[in-house]
Amino acid sequence: MDFKKLIAPQPLPFDYDEWQQKPFNERVLMLCRAWAIQGYGAPVAVYSFYILKIAFYIGVWFYFCSFSESLGSYHTFKSWWFQSDALCKAVLWSMLFESIGMGCGSGPLTARYFPPFGAVFHFLRPGTIKMPLFPAVFKSDKRTILDVILYIAFIFFLVKALISTTITPIVLLPIIIVLPIAALFDKTIFLSARGEHYYIALICFLFPLDAIPATKIVWLAIWFWAATSKLNRHFPSVIGVMISNSAILQIPWLRKKMYINFPDDLRASKLSKFLAHFGTIIEYAFPLMLVFGNGGQITVIALVIMFFFHLYITSSIPMAVPLEWNFIMVYGAFVLFGNYATVSIFSLHSLVLMLVLFIAVFLLPLLGNLFPKWVSFLVSMRYYAGNWAYSVWLFKKGTEEKLDDHIVKSTNTVMKQLQFFYDEKTANSLISKVIAFRAMHLHGRILQQVIPKMVDNIDDYIWRDGELVAGVVLGWNFGDGHLHDEQLLRAIQKRCNYESGELRCLFVEAQPVFNTCLHWRMVDAKDGMLQEGNACVKDLEALQPWCC
Repeated sequence: MDFKKLIAPQPLPFDYDEWQQKPFNERVLMLCRAWAIQGYGAPVAVYSFYILKIAFYIGVWFYFCSFSESLGSYHTFKSWWFQSDALCKAVLWSMLFESIGMGCGSGPLTARYFPPFGAVFHFLRPGTIKMPLFPAVFKSDKRTILDVILYIAFIFFLVKALISTTITPIVLLPIIIVLPIAALFDKTIFLSARGEHYYIALICFLFPLDAIPATKIVWLAIWFWAATSKLNRHFPSVIGVMISNSAILQIPWLRKKMYINFPDDLRASKLSKFLAHFGTIIEYAFPLMLVFGNGGQITVIALVIMFFFHLYITSSIPMAVPLEWNFIMVYGAFVLFGNYATVSIFSLHSLVLMLVLFIAVFLLPLLGNLFPKWVSFLVSMRYYAGNWAYSVWLFKKGTEEKLDDHIVKSTNTVMKQLQFFYDEKTANSLISKVIAFRAMHLHGRILQQVIPKMVDNIDDYIWRDGELVAGVVLGWNFGDGHLHDEQLLRAIQKRCNYESGELRCLFVEAQPVFNTCLHWRMVDAKDGMLQEGNACVKDLEALQPWCC
């Protein structure tokens, strides 16, 4: 088998050399049209990588379950997989899996090519950049030996819990204590551990009598907030981008139907809007059915709907690839609402746990939706609704190399990673597709209004999405624009000392609930804030992904 053919991405539907000679706006328009019919164009080997990773994730979970007295091996799977201890081990393993960088944000679909996952290499290396939760208090952005020790302790206690014969509060408590301490010095670790989900679930397991109803509330909160976050003008464009990139629905006519009139009008079609609204209704409906199903026919129907809902997301292999997370959401639903269907969410006893849940699954998500600039979109449970903070970084040609020359990292810049596998044309084609991904979302329409104001000649710069910068410089990324905002820019500038005009960044904040606008900031690495403004979301709907 020819390895080069196996890893070759789908070629662009136009001549690369001719495309390079066209004006920037037209190049982006052509990329958007290419995305509409072929998505990212990932090679078959990429999907094989993710399938194998899921198999590894499930297999190792079986292995850790075999340590428990109440569980067993895969030979006796049917007798124990519905037990709460098995779910707790799944949560622990998922947290470990994510914390070392193998889960969300790994592999080529998050522009992580070589190595395909980072986190653990970055978090174990003194001198790398970190992101303190409160930078005004914890001023250092350089990882120290103490940071490394805290991360090692966190991983150690996770492994210790996973190989324990019995899951008790004493086994879980060190994890509960160490993770938030580590997060004070580097919030990236908490986010990479998917703390908004797994950390809160582990707190629930600290209270054995309340573990099941409390964990049910966590699952329900994720579904309800995710559905609520889709009640916006952004989500229909997400449907189009997602289906155009689907690994399963590779049907040209269906992909074109996601847009009003391909290739001339790439705004969300009526079909995209219908699918967006229908999906939101489904995401509200089955959790409500699970709450009141009580194990009867309604519960069965709700679990079937839930299964196919998450199967659709997983089979699409969306960008950022939260595949294992979708697996545990499905598995957890069968355990919590299937096996323990008769346990009511209203049967909580502990006032302390009630307070924790109120803060974690109600107050923080509420604040995150009202004031998104203060709360991560993960903690806000605003998953892939098309409304999240993002950034675009414009490096003057020849200056991106400063990231490799002056910053301690666990990997090279994305272009160098790609050139390990591909020639320069192919590598540049893949990176350029990320521009289309951003522009095709509704919030990406801001780019055509602001980018021309940022630099005199865009062709003098290379365009890097903030996700790619964070993935390289922070060792982890998963759609959180707050990881590549001014805080990261200051850390990079401290090390690279860019001159005026060498690095310009656009930071766009998510749309708050009850606000009709998106706030954007144009910042120079040396000179600071250049300009800021607001863009009305309704006005963005009238624009194409990029003006031509």
